[in-house]
Amino acid sequence: MDKSAAAADDVERGDYEHERTGTVWTATAHIVTAVIGSGVLALAWSVAQLGWVAGPLALAGFACVTYYTSTLLANAYRAPHPVTGDRNRTYMDAVRSYLSPREVFMCGIAQYVSLWGTMVGYTITATISMVAIRQSDCFHRNGAGASCDAPGTVMMLAFSVVQVVLSQFPGLEHITWLSVVAAVMSFAYSFIGLGLSVGHWVSQGAGLGGRVAGAAAASSTKKLWNVLLALGNIAFAYTFAEVLIEIQDTLKSPPAENKTMKKASMYGIGATTIFYISVGCAGYAAFGSNAPGNILTASGLGPYWLVDIANMCLILHLIGAYQVYAQPIFASVERWAASRWPEAKFINSAYTVSIPLMQRGSVTVAPYKLVLRTVIVVATTVVAMMIPFFNAVLGLLGAFSFWPLTVYFPISMHIAQCKITKGRKWYLLQGLSMICLMISVAVGIGSVTDIVGSLKVSSNPFKTIS
Repeated sequence: MDKSAAAADDVERGDYEHERTGTVWTATAHIVTAVIGSGVLALAWSVAQLGWVAGPLALAGFACVTYYTSTLLANAYRAPHPVTGDRNRTYMDAVRSYLSPREVFMCGIAQYVSLWGTMVGYTITATISMVAIRQSDCFHRNGAGASCDAPGTVMMLAFSVVQVVLSQFPGLEHITWLSVVAAVMSFAYSFIGLGLSVGHWVSQGAGLGGRVAGAAAASSTKKLWNVLLALGNIAFAYTFAEVLIEIQDTLKSPPAENKTMKKASMYGIGATTIFYISVGCAGYAAFGSNAPGNILTASGLGPYWLVDIANMCLILHLIGAYQVYAQPIFASVERWAASRWPEAKFINSAYTVSIPLMQRGSVTVAPYKLVLRTVIVVATTVVAMMIPFFNAVLGLLGAFSFWPLTVYFPISMHIAQCKITKGRKWYLLQGLSMICLMISVAVGIGSVTDIVGSLKVSSNPFKTIS
C-alpha cells in the first residue's frame, strides 16, 4: 500500500470487528509506502531552491515535526485513555472523540479538499509523464532537432477517460489488485529516479553543483515564491497523518497499539527521511540550479528507455492512486444525495452487469452513481487543465494539508486527552502549532501567487508545466 493505497480504509467503513495481526514491521512498511509518492519527484527542485544548507535542514525539520505529531496522533487511537480506551478507526472518529463538532466539521473539510486536490495533482503529474514519454520517443526516432510537441490536453483527457471507467467500480474492494500495482510502481520510479540522478552526477565528475544559497531567481520576490513552493513540496511529500489511524487499526495487542505505532513511526519516517535527502541532494548535485520540478523530466537524466520505464511506472501508480483518493469522495457525495432525495426513483434504481474475468463475476451499477462519479472526474480534469503547474499545485496541497491534519488536530487532541492546562507545555505546543500555521499560510500564498502569475504569462493555460 502506498500513500494513496493507505487511504482505502476510509472509503466505506463498517462497524464490524476485523482481525488485527499487524506488527511494528508491517506498520513501518505501511508508513514508508504511504509517505513515498509522487511528491518525491519534486525534492531535487525543492533542494535547489533552498540550497545545500537549508534544503537538507528543511527535509530533516519537517521529518521531526511529522514524527512528533504522529506520536501524539498515535495516542488518540483510543479514547479517553491511550491504552485502555475505545478504539477510533478513522481520523475523524478520533477528532470526534476529543474535540467539538465544529472541529470535526473542519477536519472533514480538510480531509476531503486534500483528497480532491490530490486528484487534481495526480492528473497533472500523469499528464506530464505521458507527454515526456511521447516526446522522448519522438526525439529518438526523428532526431534531437525534430518538432515533437505533445498534445498535453489530449493526454490529460485520455488519463481521465481511464478514471471515468475505473470510477464505476462500486468500491476499491473490487479492484484491490490496482492498489497493489500502484504500490509496487511507486517504489520502482522512485528508485529509478535516485539511481539515474546518482549516475548522472558521477558522469559529470562527481562534483557538487548548485549553490549554498540555492538557485538564483529573476527577482527577490520570485526567489521568495520559489522558496515557499519548495517548503510546500516538502510538506506534501511527508503527509501521511490522514491514514495513520487506519494503519494503527491493523496492529495486534499486546503490546499497546500506541507503543507499537510510535516505534513504527520512528523507523518509517527515519527511513523515508534518509531516502528523501538522498533523492533531493543527488538530484541537486547532478543538475545544480537547473534541477527540474519533476526529476524524471531532466534533460540527460539517463538512457531514454529507462526514463520511459520510470515515467510508465509513475503513470500506472497514479492510475491506482487516483482511485483510492477518489473513492472516499464518491462515497460521501452519494450518501449525501441518497439522504437528500431518499424517494427519488433515479437514485434508487440499480442494475447488475456481468464482468468477464473479474473475481466477483458481476457488479451492481446505479445510474445516479454513474452520473455523479463521471461529473466529479470531469470537474477534476477541467481544474487540472486550468492550473497545470506541477510544483505550484503540490505546494498548495502541502500548505493546505500539513498544518490542520499533521499538526493542529494531533496537538489539540493531545491537549484534550492529557487535560493540559495553560503552562509551559501548553504554550510550547501552541507555539509549535502557530509556527507551522504561519509556514502553511506563507506557502499557500506563495503557491497561489505562482499559479496566478503563471496564468497571466501563459498564452495557453491548458499546457502542462513541470
